[in-house]
Amino acid sequence: MDTKLTIKLDEHIIERAKKYAKERNTSLSKLVANYFDKISMESVVEEEITPLIKSLSGIVPHISEKDEKEAYAIYLKEKYK
Repeated sequence: MDTKLTIKLDEHIIERAKKYAKERNTSLSKLVANYFDKISMESVVEEEITPLIKSLSGIVPHISEKDEKEAYAIYLKEKYK
């Protein structure tokens, strides 16, 4: 269900936002909705991640099973040349 929202912004901000939306072939309403959706989802995700997990993220690169098998095959080829 869509609900109308009224906000007060500086005229220059509105004009720049309209131009930005037009350049991306979208409406200002859609742009604002996407922004609100994004920031509200980020806060939910932030609350679920513990400090320990944050400190560990990025230590081990994610490798898909397919890539892992390919890397192992290359390793074996080099090992037994």
